[in-house]
Amino acid sequence: MSANDQDQWHTVSVRIPFASSNHASIAKQVIEVDPELQPQAVKRTLTVEDDELIATFTCLTIRLARITINAFLENVDLVIRTLAEFSPDAGIKSNPAR
Repeated sequence: MSANDQDQWHTVSVRIPFASSNHASIAKQVIEVDPELQPQAVKRTLTVEDDELIATFTCLTIRLARITINAFLENVDLVIRTLAEFSPDAGIKSNPAR
């Protein structure tokens, strides 16, 4: 990708707090197995810092960024509900400063 091509991309990062770093790691492992549907137009990086899952998306268009983040958040919701069902301490931290 040339420097001009990079100027056209849009980058968005989302930080999702979990009850523990273990739960954030579980979410990362579950979500990262599914590849992006348009890998030529959407790049995704998932990392865990302490108890937060950090997702960074680089997309060719703002529309793709919106769609990609929406799908990602639906996956996170499913992981959170599954963790809550099988692990009583899996709730997301409530932190108004974030």
